[in-house]
Amino acid sequence: MASTAWRRNLSMTLTAVTMAVTGVAAAAPPGGAASTGQTAGRQTKPTIVLVHGAWADTSSWNGEVTLLRRAGYTVRAIGNPLENLTTDAQTVKDFLKTIKGPIVLAGHSYGGSVITNAAQGVANVKALVYVDAAAPAVGETTAQLSGPTSVLTKGSPSDLYDAVPYANAPSKASALYLKENVFVTKFASSVPHDQAVGLWATQRAATTVAFKTPSKYQAWKTIPSWYFISTGDQIITPSSEKMMARRAKANVTVYNGGSHLTLVSDPAAVTKVIQSAASSVR
Repeated sequence: MASTAWRRNLSMTLTAVTMAVTGVAAAAPPGGAASTGQTAGRQTKPTIVLVHGAWADTSSWNGEVTLLRRAGYTVRAIGNPLENLTTDAQTVKDFLKTIKGPIVLAGHSYGGSVITNAAQGVANVKALVYVDAAAPAVGETTAQLSGPTSVLTKGSPSDLYDAVPYANAPSKASALYLKENVFVTKFASSVPHDQAVGLWATQRAATTVAFKTPSKYQAWKTIPSWYFISTGDQIITPSSEKMMARRAKANVTVYNGGSHLTLVSDPAAVTKVIQSAASSVR
C-alpha cells in the first residue's frame, strides 16, 4: 500500500513515540506476543477492537495496533463491510460475541456509527472510542452528521465521488469512491502526499445505503465514551463532533490540526485516547 521507504520511516517513528505514549512499553513481551493474562495486583487488560471507516480498510489502524500491542494489549482491527449500517453493525457484533472478557471498541469515521449499533446488548463492551467519527442517535443517518460546512455537504456528488454499480445493490444505490483530489487534499490532508495518493489508490468503496441507513441504537447512551476530535477534519466537522460528544457525555480530546486521517498521520495521539479508555475498565 505504501512504499518500502515509508514503511521503514513509520517503523522508526513508532519506535520514537513509543515511550511518549502513556503506559506503552519499549518492547513486546518475550516471544513477541502481547500479554493479556493477570499479573500480581493487576486485572486482565481489555481486548481492543478497532473498526475502520469509509474509504479505508483495517490498515488505517496499523500505527495504533503496533503501539497498543507493545503496551501489552490484544488488538483486533476487523473488516467493516461498508454496505449497510444495520448489517455492518451485525457483522461487528457477531465478532464481539466471540471475545471473552472486557472490550474497548473504537470506530473511525463511519465506523463510529457501526460501533454505536454493534455494541448495543454486548455486555462486555465497557468503553467506546470515537476517532473523528459519527455517533448517531436513534433515527439519524451518518450522512446527516458530517456538518453543514463539511466537504461532503457542500460539494456536489459528481465532484466528490466516482459512483459505480455493485452486485445485488438496491434500486438507485451505488458504491462510492472518493475522487483523488478530494481524498488527498481534504480527506487525508495531514498525511504525506505520496502516502495519501497510495491510500486513495487502495481505498475501499462505501455504498450510498451505508450512509443513509438510520441508526437503530445509541450505545453511547449507556456505555462510557471517549471522543478524539481533529480540528483539521474537513469530512466530519469538529463542530458536529463536539455536538455528538456533548450529548454522549464523552471524555473529549481535541487535537490541534490533523485531518480526517489523523489516525494515520499521528497514531500516537489516537493511541493515548484509546489507552485512556482502556485504563478506565475495571
